[in-house]
Amino acid sequence: MEQKHPLPPFTLETAKEKIQMAEDAWNSQDPVKVSKAYTPDSEWRNRDLFVNGREEIVEFLRKKWDMERNYKLKKEYWAHTDNRIAVRFEYEYQTKEGNWFRAYGNENWEFDENGLMAKRYASINDLAIKEEERKFR
Repeated sequence: MEQKHPLPPFTLETAKEKIQMAEDAWNSQDPVKVSKAYTPDSEWRNRDLFVNGREEIVEFLRKKWDMERNYKLKKEYWAHTDNRIAVRFEYEYQTKEGNWFRAYGNENWEFDENGLMAKRYASINDLAIKEEERKFR
């Protein structure tokens, strides 16, 4: 049986551990690695897109990181319950044309009993920035 520790129910410590693991995985920009943290039938809402299952997650992330270059993400604990975690985040990226953006958002996560994320709901807003305004290098 596939498991991704730490498992729910989450404590403050294990919720923060799960958040750091997610940040590290996303910053690897490895779509397959990232997809392994999700259930095979995981449901996502990412901005105006609905993504279902690992295959679609991998495809979504490949396209994302093809368009969002020099990607760097920071996640921050917001709240948690037994099997849910809420985070706020910001990340920076550069378009193919060389323009820089910082994205701000919130995510709500729900995990199954094996510690895999079954649901991910992300609300994200982008802000154009100048290269010298970057926070993350």
